[in-house]
Amino acid sequence: MSDAAKVRGTGIAKRTHAYVEKVMLENKAVLALYHGRFAGFSYIESWSHKLFVTNSGLIVHPDFRGIGVASRIKRRVFALARERYPMAKVFSLTTGAAVLNMNTKLGFKPVTFEVLTRDKEFWKGCESCVNYDILQRNGGAKCLCTALLYDPAEHIGEPPVDYNAASSSTQPKRREKVVLAYSGGLDTSFAVKYLSEDCGYDVYTATANTGGFSAQELATIEKHALELGAVKHVNLDITQEYYNKSIKYMVYGNVLRNGTYPISVSSERMFQAIAIIKYAKKIGADCVAHGSTGAGNDQIRFDLTFQVLAPEIKVITPTRDLSLTRDYEINYLKDHGFVGDFKKLEYSYNEGLWGTSICGKETLHSDENLPESAFLRPMTAHDDKHLTLDFVKGELDAIDGRHYDDKVKAIQDLEDLVAPYGIGRDINLGDTIIGIKGRVGFEAAAPLLIIAAHKLLEKYTLTKWQQYWKEQLGNWYGMFFHESYYLEPVMRDIEAYLTKSQRNVTGKVIIDLKPYRYDLVGVQSPFDLSKTGFGEYGEMNKAWTADDVKGYTKIYANPLKIYHYNQLKNGIADDL
Repeated sequence: MSDAAKVRGTGIAKRTHAYVEKVMLENKAVLALYHGRFAGFSYIESWSHKLFVTNSGLIVHPDFRGIGVASRIKRRVFALARERYPMAKVFSLTTGAAVLNMNTKLGFKPVTFEVLTRDKEFWKGCESCVNYDILQRNGGAKCLCTALLYDPAEHIGEPPVDYNAASSSTQPKRREKVVLAYSGGLDTSFAVKYLSEDCGYDVYTATANTGGFSAQELATIEKHALELGAVKHVNLDITQEYYNKSIKYMVYGNVLRNGTYPISVSSERMFQAIAIIKYAKKIGADCVAHGSTGAGNDQIRFDLTFQVLAPEIKVITPTRDLSLTRDYEINYLKDHGFVGDFKKLEYSYNEGLWGTSICGKETLHSDENLPESAFLRPMTAHDDKHLTLDFVKGELDAIDGRHYDDKVKAIQDLEDLVAPYGIGRDINLGDTIIGIKGRVGFEAAAPLLIIAAHKLLEKYTLTKWQQYWKEQLGNWYGMFFHESYYLEPVMRDIEAYLTKSQRNVTGKVIIDLKPYRYDLVGVQSPFDLSKTGFGEYGEMNKAWTADDVKGYTKIYANPLKIYHYNQLKNGIADDL
């Protein structure tokens, strides 16, 4: 590479043999061979967290110059950049007329240096160029090189270009499969059209339902996906799995993030991501895509799960990478013949079995609360109600004496029963995975009531040390869930402990419902540790005598006596 640069009188960023080997193993390089002989080479590099890509190190062996090899390598490495980083801006710096001409044919436009990456590692590579002093004298703003940029946002709507047209292969290129996590909203609707028409993918849409969609809503989602151009749509019902592998343990652990939020969305997203990537692997997809933005937690949950469970599958994120406005997406869909009901609601909701999250203008301000109109389930119940919840080994078993084998149905029925009282509402202020604090409203009447009742029953049926250690592990379990670490093996260990801890958590919890609040009245349980015949707190001791207590207290006080005796012996008086 350096020899080729000397011939041109310019420079190529110096790379070690190990680095070149690395990009080749990562499928980021194009190698031209002629009957086993080296003919040419180029590779791609990403910068600024994959927002920019360069096609680097283009060289052609002297024996193969002048016959179009450089042009073919250039086209192929550009295609590779577009395949690996479809949303990234591709740029080039060159003083050569031939490269300038090739890039122009590919859609590159001359730009100023200011619009290129600010990644210091890229500009460090210019130090090996003979013209580097010119770049330094101009403060990095210009040099002898011409800056060329291909911006994919400027080519939206154009028919896909076959950058391999010059290839000698007569076989048509297979359209790659991408599985899109599809919710039916604006961002994922845009993604269907964009990925299929602009990027040339066969798009398979999948909706992973964790209890937030009705049958009618799922049918509408499927209809829209197919109208937008999806090859196939599937609804993946994972509600029971979500309960069995998540909600059950969050009840066992009384999991409330910051003592408030039942981590509804974060737990759902992990199972949705797992379901999507399993489906992608099942159909042999080349890529998987989601519609998360770059400002929240869900992008981490999806990306991490996909990378861990299927590192061989590319992850595509149009919403995050293109940073498009809502109006742009709506107009893009209109221009492509699809008009949906994407009216901007005052509030956005995420509904699921374990609660509904609410975002609106009030959640963006630290000193405002959500109004009554923001909640999907209005407060309509004005009469007090007596309610009982039965638990068997920690799981909700009955509501007002009605037994449920289907625990999902029990949660749904309880939500319908207690949500009209306006309970389970709050705003959670949390520390996000990406480092900023985030504020989200929620309504989760059934989850909060179940956890409150379960926790009360545990106070009567567990020892103090069972409660203590279970609280520690429950907090860790909830935190790992929120932080996208559900796949961490310690989570299975914590689940085993939580399950064992519930062996005596059986009984009835009595609750009084009132508008906007509830009272936990008490419990009835055969494992009630306060009903043992040993004594009645504050009233009567039956299993020990007064002298027993005197002797016990004397021994119990020994560590404190020893400490204070030593303090006095050394002339030190504690400030008490």
